Amino acid sequence: MNLTEEQLERYSRHLVLDTIGRRGQEKIMAGKVLVIGTGGLGSPVSLYLAAAGVGTLGIVDSDVVDLSNLQRQLLHTVQDIGRPKVLSAREKINRLNPDVNVVTYHEKVDAQTLTDVIRDREYDFIIDATDNFPSKFLINDTCVLLKKPFSHAGVIRFQGQTMTYVPGKGPCYRCLFEEPPQEGVVPSSKEVGILGAAAGVIGTIQATEALKYLLDAGTLLTGTLLTYDGLTMTFRRIPVSHNPQCPACGNQHASA
Repeated sequence: MNLTEEQLERYSRHLVLDTIGRRGQEKIMAGKVLVIGTGGLGSPVSLYLAAAGVGTLGIVDSDVVDLSNLQRQLLHTVQDIGRPKVLSAREKINRLNPDVNVVTYHEKVDAQTLTDVIRDREYDFIIDATDNFPSKFLINDTCVLLKKPFSHAGVIRFQGQTMTYVPGKGPCYRCLFEEPPQEGVVPSSKEVGILGAAAGVIGTIQATEALKYLLDAGTLLTGTLLTYDGLTMTFRRIPVSHNPQCPACGNQHASA
């Protein structure tokens, strides 16, 4: 892949990094990442991946932009209220970097449609930027089944957490949380609030994990749940082990 003069200038701060350089930038530009959700997490993820030059960026969201989104969802503006989030997102991403091929999926995913979406471009890495437990477990189970790496994250109030799953290299989300909590047990951000900047911190970490995976560089958050508390400005690394009895990635599936 030959970089144009414009690309050499655009990615010049990457090109001088020993860990990236021209070869690494070419890997990023050949990469395909699917972002599920264009909200508080999906906004920083998408913008940083686009700025980095990820070649194909898939965007999944069934919602339209609402005024209450704008406190944290930086992909959208007042002018976008009432528009599908995927169209608003594609517009901002292409303004930032027209080289990025943005593929939009304006649909609510289930087990079959998510499989179809992932296979549509054979995405290299999946970002869980959703805000509800059913979607998170669906993404985990589908990625485990399709042997696709993904980044999980969640944010509420001033706190956030994230971990990365890579097939054969660590536990999945169900190893840590076997089943979704009962409805009403865990409050939603609509009920208790969320600091927009906290979502920005966690989303930026997710984007970093995706780029590291494409580059095959550094140490990913496999086997580690990273938690963040914005009030105390503290991070914790919590080791997570593979559960041999995990209903998604347990030993019974490995031998099947």
